[in-house]
Amino acid sequence: MEVKILEKDKTSLSLILDDANASIANAIRRTIISEVPTLAIEDVDFLENTSSLYDEIIAHRLGLVPIKTDLEIFNFRGECSCKNGCSKCTLKLSLNKEGPCVIYSQDMKSEDSKLKPIEGMPLLKLGKGQKISLEAEAVLGTGKEHAKWQPAVVSYKYYPEVEITDKCDLCGDCVAACPRNILSIEKKKVKVLDEKKCILCNSCVEACELDAIKVRGNDKKFIIKIESTGALKPEEIFSKSCEILQEKAKKLREQL
Repeated sequence: MEVKILEKDKTSLSLILDDANASIANAIRRTIISEVPTLAIEDVDFLENTSSLYDEIIAHRLGLVPIKTDLEIFNFRGECSCKNGCSKCTLKLSLNKEGPCVIYSQDMKSEDSKLKPIEGMPLLKLGKGQKISLEAEAVLGTGKEHAKWQPAVVSYKYYPEVEITDKCDLCGDCVAACPRNILSIEKKKVKVLDEKKCILCNSCVEACELDAIKVRGNDKKFIIKIESTGALKPEEIFSKSCEILQEKAKKLREQL
């Protein structure tokens, strides 16, 4: 199996998985959304809340805020040697604000400057004289426990292969029908500009009366796209999912 990176930025990663099958691609997807751990707020202690929202609503919103995570220094609380929570399994945060203002995720203060909430998420609005004061604890968890620990949105598709045969009469119907604009007529030929962008919708095939274009998905080659919440880097999410799958395969082999 070969892996090739197509595109990468701070929050997303697209890669090609070659010489594989749908079972492997789907196993990676399911592992990412359900078993790669991240930090999320689990416990909230309200010291004061005179806002228009109930404590439970605010706590729910706080829990859904992604928090930058370092898997090398954090343990699951249930696996930690401490009894009441320590710096290796629990991240403490606090929030103290008085209105009028809009409270954003970055207004929460973390005891570790490297592990802090992702910025730019509005949480609530305080009116004049309204106050909120709270303390929160974030712990490691996985998506199979609760969606707030899901590190990314993941999808995969068969690698598209588009073939233009000699039957083509350059009518241009397939070019006009393509919703992704990946076909073009150049030098008296229909050319595929970027087959990776094809969504296998077959609109071009249906538009061609001469059956001169064929579109199919390669069942041994896949495009996987990972869009991180920001808690972990997308490449770190992919690597961790592969580690988890390898460990599971190792345990299964030992049992067999």
